[in-house]
Amino acid sequence: MSDQLPPCPQCSSEYTYEMGALLTCPECAHEWTPATEATGADETEIRDAVGNVLADGDTVTVIKTLKVKGSPTGIKAGTKVRNIRLVNGVGDHDIDCKVDGIGPMQLKSSVVKKI
Repeated sequence: MSDQLPPCPQCSSEYTYEMGALLTCPECAHEWTPATEATGADETEIRDAVGNVLADGDTVTVIKTLKVKGSPTGIKAGTKVRNIRLVNGVGDHDIDCKVDGIGPMQLKSSVVKKI
């Protein structure tokens, strides 16, 4: 290794190492490709269930009925959600929004379709 490896983009640890084609952080277990770090595009684009690229402010439709804790009905398939915000949420929940009749919550991009 002639070049010094970049620090981890998540926790800024300087103890990163190469593992095949990926760079790995031993402290937080984050893995990333060196090409992603070199271009400065550490955020990947978020796509909906059919492959459309999502952006902040988009309107989406829920494509399957979702159960919600504390709600007897949940979110029905076909519900429109306006003005979404893309976030790095808990687990793979990457959409922050307000659902009419339910309130603020986070959704997975795999259960919505862009209108």
